[in-house]
Amino acid sequence: MTILIFGRTGQLACELQRQAEVTALGRDAADLTDPEACMAAIETHKPALVLNAAAWTAVDAAEHHEAEARRVNADAPGAMARACARRGIPFCHVSTDYVFDGSGTAPWRETDPVAPQNAYGRTKRAGEEQVMAAGGQWAILRTSWVFSAYGANFVRTMLRLSESRDHLTVVADQIGGPTPAADIAAALLTMGRAMQAGHPGGLYHFGGQPPVSWADFARAILAGAGRDVTVEDIPTSAYPTPAARPLNSRLDCAGIETDFGIPPPDWKAGLTAVLKEIAS
Repeated sequence: MTILIFGRTGQLACELQRQAEVTALGRDAADLTDPEACMAAIETHKPALVLNAAAWTAVDAAEHHEAEARRVNADAPGAMARACARRGIPFCHVSTDYVFDGSGTAPWRETDPVAPQNAYGRTKRAGEEQVMAAGGQWAILRTSWVFSAYGANFVRTMLRLSESRDHLTVVADQIGGPTPAADIAAALLTMGRAMQAGHPGGLYHFGGQPPVSWADFARAILAGAGRDVTVEDIPTSAYPTPAARPLNSRLDCAGIETDFGIPPPDWKAGLTAVLKEIAS
């Protein structure tokens, strides 16, 4: 089975390449700012399964470059989905909890109304809409707070800051599920193979459990790495950013477990594995 991956050096793309024999396309082979090039890549490679592991993930930068982020996060996945629909190829796409407004405390379900509060969330929701409208066999996996031993993520940021500081202030009123990129990769591969076997796909949530604040996640990271650094809780209002962040990023993952037998990831176990990999 030929699996085509859009993305090559990001957190998810790296994990997919570790877990399966895939053809991974970087920007030189398929620039996501050029949706037609993405369609052409699918026509050229003629894969049996396509997974989109690439995205514009610079949340704050998207506030000032929304048109560019929309091409990457919406127009390119839409083009991929249409190309897959024409060829009868299952297509899996990754989205985000940022499509919701972040209100309340209940975990978000797939059927809850969307209301993105920033440009990144709007572009990701537009991508969902284009994929759904393509008419083929698709699956969208919404996830949150992705981390791994690679690239730019909260775990690596905390470790970097702890090298020169003994006190950190971290937001404590945003609650969500840190999600290991390795678990997302495994879930996508399981879903894609099931779709090849006839599963219709659909929209699913997949976020780490149990829910935790950024501040408590930071404490777990620093403790796991043996760093003697104190973490002070601060509210979101004390750490203003160009893009509004949701206070509630909890995701209800019952659907993916029921339909695919994939349980929500244990972020604590994932963190232990990531810290071990970074240390080695």
